[in-house]
Amino acid sequence: MKLTSTPQFGIVHLAVIPMRAEASDKSEMVNQLLFGETFEVLEQDRQWLQIQTTFDNYKGWIDEKQFLPISKSEYQNLQNEPPIHTLETTHSILHISEYFPILIGSRLPHFNGRKTQLADKVYTYLGETTYKMGKDKASPQQIIGFAFNYLHAPYLWGGRSPFGIDCSGFTQLAFKLGNIALPRDAYQQAEIGETIEDFAEIKAGDLAYFNNDNGKIIHVGIVLNNNSIIHASGKVRVDKLHESGIFNVDTKKYSHKLSLIKRCT
Repeated sequence: MKLTSTPQFGIVHLAVIPMRAEASDKSEMVNQLLFGETFEVLEQDRQWLQIQTTFDNYKGWIDEKQFLPISKSEYQNLQNEPPIHTLETTHSILHISEYFPILIGSRLPHFNGRKTQLADKVYTYLGETTYKMGKDKASPQQIIGFAFNYLHAPYLWGGRSPFGIDCSGFTQLAFKLGNIALPRDAYQQAEIGETIEDFAEIKAGDLAYFNNDNGKIIHVGIVLNNNSIIHASGKVRVDKLHESGIFNVDTKKYSHKLSLIKRCT
């Protein structure tokens, strides 16, 4: 698909596409977009479009061949619609006579429990979704359940899928499935929610943030019961959480220094 003019808005119709820091296939991948996610186009450079994502206002560059243009009215309609997301790690979606897999966390626009529509294309999806949840926010235990869908997913800078994910993409998606919006990066996520001052008061479902030697937030994970944490470090894994930081159960060493705890549920 070659665009004859720069579109204003778009929607992803592939399983997952990369967002890059610059307008080049060789540029660093800073994020990924999943099926059904939308964005606004800011500018065009050859076949590359600089976009700003709808969900978290993240900016980056995508290839013009990897999305469908949508009208401003359709874009606005989708913002007023309760988001429905897929809950299967992978599940096939059907368009006419062609099946292809989409990933957990994908959005299903105009979903009626069976059919979803992107621009002028109608798809059939029969996997598990958040359809019955509606606008309700998930409980902390539900969010933890969503998080465990990514257990053992390999770490990938900029990744947002069970086949490669980074620490903040992991927490963002677990909460997104529960109808709770978090920003994209760990330091941005650390700026929202209620700060828990006393380590003894933390609860399962809280977000734990970790800093480097310069005091910058560089890592995040989700607190579990029994002083444990699920986080993406090498892979999505469960480790021990102490007041001083994360204790890696495999290496028997501390891997991250605790900075603060936030509650967003």
